[in-house]
This record gives sequence, structure tokens and C-alpha cells, in this order.
Amino acid sequence: MQDGDTEGVQRLYEPLGTSEMGTLSDNPLRNLQYHLIITVALLTRSCIEGGMEMEEAYNLSDIYIRSIDKAGSEDEIRMLHRELVNDYAQRMQIIRKRNRYPRAIAVCMDYIYDNLHTKLTLKELADAAGLSVSYLSKLFRNEVGMTVMEYITRKRIEAAGNMLRYSEFSCLAIADYLCFSSESHFIQVFRKYTGYTPKRYREAFFRVRK
Repeated sequence: MQDGDTEGVQRLYEPLGTSEMGTLSDNPLRNLQYHLIITVALLTRSCIEGGMEMEEAYNLSDIYIRSIDKAGSEDEIRMLHRELVNDYAQRMQIIRKRNRYPRAIAVCMDYIYDNLHTKLTLKELADAAGLSVSYLSKLFRNEVGMTVMEYITRKRIEAAGNMLRYSEFSCLAIADYLCFSSESHFIQVFRKYTGYTPKRYREAFFRVRK
């Protein structure tokens, strides 16, 4: 998991619901829920040891544990299992890639991650990284393969996707929180990057149940 090996972690899918799994409850659904919560705890600890920020790891853990608790069927638990294992692995893959960047780029990425809800400027990021605006722009594009502003947009769209999946915030509220110029602009950009409108994305992937 710490290596972000998305293919290797697929073997983690198999034990859930098999005879190899111990019995923590006589209720089959509750038994799967308990085991998956244990899996989340182990993954959280492993990812923190591998370099994931504690706040990110524990927030992710809270989200999945709430989803597990609300799951209404064994099939939903198994689907959540596959989803969360992949999610943790993909996040660790990103972290390992980020750790290979020059320190100034990693500082810039961390600053972006912590400030997605503010109107970021190249000058602000350059100051945080200790570089000139022109040098940061050139270095970032060479190392990451995209401009700083495109990277910010991608990270905001990822954050928007999580908010659509795991919260009941309106499209307008999400657009405002993530500093899009308008709701219509947010919808346009979200569709460009995901292939879905925010409304359709939420209908397809919403994880919070009343």
C-alpha cells in the first residue's frame, strides 16, 4: 500500500467475505462492516507511515467509516472495500510521485492542497516556494507536465468530486468554496475534466444516505 501499487492491492479484495475471515458478529452484514472498519484502520496507519498527512488520512478514514456504517447490503460493503483500497493506493501513488519532485515543487503542491478554498496566485505560490514567478512556472511545467494553474484546477475538481460524493453541499456552494468564478463556470470545467456534470456525477457516485 505504501508504494501505491494499485495492481498489487487487488489481492486485498479476496479475503473479505471468504472463509479466511474470522467471525466478529453473527450478523453477516455487521461482520463484514466490522472487518472493513479494521481494514480502514490498518490502511490509515500504513499510509501515514508511508508519508500521507495525518489530517488527510484520518479525514479519509472518517468518510469511509461513515459510509461503511450506512451500507445496507453485503454487496455494498464489497463495493466499498474495492473502492477504498484503490483510493488509498492511488493517493499513496501520488504522494510517492510528489516526493520525487524538487523540494520547491513539493512545497508548492502542499501549499495548493492546503489552500484550494482561496484565490491562489502565482506570486503567492512562488513566495511560498522561495522562487521567482517565472522560474516556478518553468520548473513546475518541466517537472509536473502541466502549468501551475492547470494543476490547481485539477486539484479543485478532485476536491469537488469528493464533496459531491460525500456531502450534501449544493453545486453553488461547492463552486463558491473552491473559488470558481460562477456556478456555470464550475459546471463547465467539471464536465471537461470528468465527463460528467456535477449533478450527474452526484447521482452516479453519491455515498451519503439519510
